[in-house]
Amino acid sequence: MDYFAGMRAFVRAVELGSFSRAAAEEGVKVSTVSRYVTALEADLGAALFNRSTRRLHLTEVGTTFYDRAVRIVAEVADARLAATSLNVRPQGLLRINIPGAFGRRHVVPHLRDFLAAYPDIQVDATLTDETVNLIASGADVAVRIGALADSTLVARRLAPQRRLLVAAPAYLADRRPVAVPSDLEDHDCLLFALQPKQVWYFLAHDPPTTEPLEVPVRGRLRANDSEALLDAVLASLGIALLPTWLTGEAIMAGRLTPLLPDWEALIAPGPQRAIWGVYPPKKVVSPKVRTFLSFIEARFGKPPYWDHAGNPPEAAATPGLSRPASTVATTEAAKQVLPGCAPR
Repeated sequence: MDYFAGMRAFVRAVELGSFSRAAAEEGVKVSTVSRYVTALEADLGAALFNRSTRRLHLTEVGTTFYDRAVRIVAEVADARLAATSLNVRPQGLLRINIPGAFGRRHVVPHLRDFLAAYPDIQVDATLTDETVNLIASGADVAVRIGALADSTLVARRLAPQRRLLVAAPAYLADRRPVAVPSDLEDHDCLLFALQPKQVWYFLAHDPPTTEPLEVPVRGRLRANDSEALLDAVLASLGIALLPTWLTGEAIMAGRLTPLLPDWEALIAPGPQRAIWGVYPPKKVVSPKVRTFLSFIEARFGKPPYWDHAGNPPEAAATPGLSRPASTVATTEAAKQVLPGCAPR
C-alpha cells in the first residue's frame, strides 16, 4: 500500500463522513478507499472505525491516528505548495462558497474577467447562505458577510459592510418625515426575520457616539431574505434597513431614498462587520486563492463601487485589466458617496 495515499484517503473519509465521498474526491473506487483503511488497520493492529453503524464513527485508536494524520497530510500539501508556488502561474480548480444574493450581484458578474485574466484557473462556485465548513467541504475560499465568529479560518477584509435605512419615494410622500431615529416608531418597518429582536441600533456621526441608541421598530412584514425585503421596500410597503451592496443601484436610480444620513444604522450591535474572504489556515496560501482575493478586492474598490453614486460595477479597477472607456465615470456625480457610507 502507498501509506501516504492511504492516510490521505482515511483523513478525507473522516472529514467527509463516508468512504464514497472520499473516493469521489480522490478519483478512485470506493473499494480502493476501503482497502486503504483495512491496510492501515492491519498495520496498526486495531480498528479505526466502529463497524456496527452505518455512519463512520472513529474508535479511540482512530481518533488518535486521525489527530496526527491530518497534520501530516496538511504538512505534505503545504510543502508541495511552497515548492511549486514560487514559479507556477495560478492554476487548478478553485472552489468558492459565496452568499447567494451577494454572489449573484457582486462576484459572478466579475468572473468572466477573472477567468480571462487567469486561463489556467477553473472555478466551481457554490452560492449558498449557509455557513459551509470549508475544510470538510473541500472549498478553497469563501466570501462571508457580517461579524466573523471565532474560528481557525484565516480572514481577509475585502470591503466594509454598511447598512442604510431606505424607503420608496411613494411611501414617503404621505408619511411623517423621518428626522431622527425615534420617528421610526410611527412607520411600517420591514424586518429581517433572523435579527435578534425587533430593535434597530443607531450611532451618530457628528458628534460621533460609541454607545448605540436602541429604537424599537414594528411592522407587518418580516422576511428571512434580504432580496425579498428589497422587493418589499421598492413596492412601498415600508422602511427597510438593508446593506448598501443591495440598495446602491436603486438609490442611484432614484427608486429608493436613503434616510437619516447623519446616523450609522445597525441591525445588531457588536464587533466590526465587513465583507470577508476566508480560507483554511495554511503555511503557504495557494496562488489561486491569493489571486482571486486580490482580484475581487480590487474590483470592489475603496470605497466599494456600490457606495458610489453613478459608478457602475464595470468601472471598478482591477490590476492588469483595462476598463472600457465608456464605463469610466468622469463627472462629479461619480465621485459622490452614498449618504452614511463615508469612511469613518
